[in-house]
Amino acid sequence: MTSVPRPTPELPPGGYVHREPGPLRRALPWLVLAALLLGLVTLGFFLAKNMAGRPKSFTIYFIEGGWKRFLLGLLAASGVLALTSLIGQRWGQRRTGRRISYLAVLGDQLTHLFLILVVLVAVYPLVYVLIAAFDPRNSLFQFPDFDSPNILYRSGLLPNLQVLSLENFAKLFEGVVIPAWQIVLAGVAGAALTALLLLTLAARARREAAGLERARTWALRLLAAALVVLVVFVTPAQFTGQSNESKFVLSVRNTLLVSGLTGLLAILLSTTAGYAMARLRFPGRFQTLLFFIFIQMFPVFLALVAVFTLMVLLGLNNTFTGLILAYSGGAIAFNTWIFKGYVESLPESLEEAAMVDGATRWQTFLRVVLPLSGGMLAFIFLNQFIGTYAEFILANVLLTGVNKWTVGVMLLSFTSGQFSSKWGVFAAAATLGALPIVALFYGFQRYFVGGTVAGGVKE
Repeated sequence: MTSVPRPTPELPPGGYVHREPGPLRRALPWLVLAALLLGLVTLGFFLAKNMAGRPKSFTIYFIEGGWKRFLLGLLAASGVLALTSLIGQRWGQRRTGRRISYLAVLGDQLTHLFLILVVLVAVYPLVYVLIAAFDPRNSLFQFPDFDSPNILYRSGLLPNLQVLSLENFAKLFEGVVIPAWQIVLAGVAGAALTALLLLTLAARARREAAGLERARTWALRLLAAALVVLVVFVTPAQFTGQSNESKFVLSVRNTLLVSGLTGLLAILLSTTAGYAMARLRFPGRFQTLLFFIFIQMFPVFLALVAVFTLMVLLGLNNTFTGLILAYSGGAIAFNTWIFKGYVESLPESLEEAAMVDGATRWQTFLRVVLPLSGGMLAFIFLNQFIGTYAEFILANVLLTGVNKWTVGVMLLSFTSGQFSSKWGVFAAAATLGALPIVALFYGFQRYFVGGTVAGGVKE
């Protein structure tokens, strides 16, 4: 009996057969949306029930039936968006001659309305803290002005702007002695930062011209060199104030020093370990990688007792050296996996060609792999720098002297008193302390975006 071969189905030009998603897959987004809405409604119900059972506070401005007015205002805004969506849909169809879905236009408009509300809710606390930084009354709890015609003042959502001053910021620089050469160097750093911003805007307008890119690079190097010299040579003797807030700038210097050295040490450890894991084959390699993943499951505070005991035995308690070593040990696992994935995405033929020409494995790593890893090295440094800058638990345990405190520990001292919390100084210090991180994100955002996806796809 002869078997008749089955005809091979012809594939479409794309090379694959398109299959319609099943009913469960089509319904999954709607089920998720329904569950989300149900959760929000349930949360709102219990929140309203909890608030209704409490006595009204004299510091809170209540509007009878305010939630009804809010919902009516939201419905009115949705109605306006529905009308504008209809007008936009008809005008778009008449202009382009193509059929445009009204529901799609309305969905985009409602999405924009929701995103605007989310942005307002997220930005409001930042604006409030920024205003509190200029409020010399040292209070985050502003009493409503019930006689004001402005509902923002009447409800207490907007503090009194008439009492704002620079008093809180002046306390942070009280008793600081700055030599002339540091003032000149700070001026150089400010000029380099201004030039960097202007060159960045000009390069974007001209689509990254080569000359502007080189000028940006030199401005960035000048800024980094000036900051490094300032951070290294600023000493505790320059801060003669007696209060904790007068030494806040010193805590910023300490944090920059610890974070910068930790970032450099993270590059040294993670690049060598990541390259070895990616290119070398040795016993225990796979088990080591699994161990790196395993230790990431445990939070840092589980090792606090062991780290503190080890630092005491080594005589590194209350020292920057001990804190840097503790931070660097926790940075190896994650950064090693990141660099390993990046090295595996590079063509191995480049290294083989270098070794054919007589280069050793170490020379290949230094002269071939590292020059191609500039963006990844910057990502590792900045990722470790920002994580260390915001860390509080280890610094609070290991550092005990006010001259050694980092930003997080110093901020805690402003609010540790039960009846002497300095919220205005805290807000001012938090605002100044956030400026280095904001500058890093703005100046090196492309490395964050490129570093998070580098190594995800092999060449």
